[in-house]
Amino acid sequence: MLFGKKFNLVGLDIGSRTIKAGEVVETKNGPTLKSFGSIDIPPGALDEGNIADPALVADSIRRLFKKFGIKESNSAVSIGGFSVIVKKITVQSMQEEELQDIINMEAEQYIPYDIADVNLDFQILGENEHNPNQMNVLLVAAKKEMINEYVQLIQMAKLNPCVIDFDAFALQNIYEKAYLPEAQSKGAESQDPTTREDEESIALIDIGARKTSLNILKDRSSVFMRNVSLGCGQINQKIMQMIECTPEEAEDLKFAPDPERISAEDLKEIISSVVADWCTEIRRALDFFYSTYPDDHVQKIILSGGGGNIPEFRELLAVEVSADVETINPFAGLYIDPKKFDSDYIQRMAPQAAICMGLALRKVDDK
Repeated sequence: MLFGKKFNLVGLDIGSRTIKAGEVVETKNGPTLKSFGSIDIPPGALDEGNIADPALVADSIRRLFKKFGIKESNSAVSIGGFSVIVKKITVQSMQEEELQDIINMEAEQYIPYDIADVNLDFQILGENEHNPNQMNVLLVAAKKEMINEYVQLIQMAKLNPCVIDFDAFALQNIYEKAYLPEAQSKGAESQDPTTREDEESIALIDIGARKTSLNILKDRSSVFMRNVSLGCGQINQKIMQMIECTPEEAEDLKFAPDPERISAEDLKEIISSVVADWCTEIRRALDFFYSTYPDDHVQKIILSGGGGNIPEFRELLAVEVSADVETINPFAGLYIDPKKFDSDYIQRMAPQAAICMGLALRKVDDK
């Protein structure tokens, strides 16, 4: 799903509550963070990936670029959630060019829409583990109508839409960059097989405002994906139910070290009840994964999104699923000029920056 020419790209993560933008360039210091920032958007402007108020969202994007001095107009944006269908399928072994010719026919049995109404993309994962004459293929489908809406939105913001990606792939991209630099620089096959982290089953879990996505990787490929309708907005809703406040005020109270309008005990109880529900749903998703892959176990979970900033969630999840849990740092491996960026802000925003930074690493001719 590619448009435009090959230039540096601004990664643009358009969420239901905030929009994040990031840009990476090569300098004498190596990969360097050129720009990063976020801006809140009014509630309801974008819901479950559907753009309810394009003019308002486009204006927010323009204000974001102006506020943080972002000059580059070539942009990469992602879509996700329940609007995108991702399936791992098995087909007869063939060359990529051959599969390109018949992918629509192969996809018809997996896509619950008219094939003429969707944009299809695929990635060959390799030989099928049970039949050497077949190969595994990752199939991705999104409605053309939705793709067009995002393209038009970016154009309304006076930007050039160069790449339309998928949230889960952007997260995988930044995970590999931040956690598997040796695999990228030397090639996975050159590593010591006893120390290769990418051979483990790793779960990337993104907890946004209204949805949580889970992507399990094995040998650097997605083997299981699941979306759940829960997120940080649940905490805000409970705060608003307890005290009379706006969604913006509830967001500030959620992470306030010493909240004034709600007791620390009440806030802790709200957060505890919500994250306990998150852990239950994640455990159910993992149990389903284990029923399909009984010999696998997720050794590590990497969190991103606003929920990654909640220590109690990380601790409870580690106990619930018996795995190491940590929060992603998408700025790892980048040179960050301390005169240009406030270190506290970068650290605080790191979990929420994962998708936009994964997009910022994309190139127009990527597959």
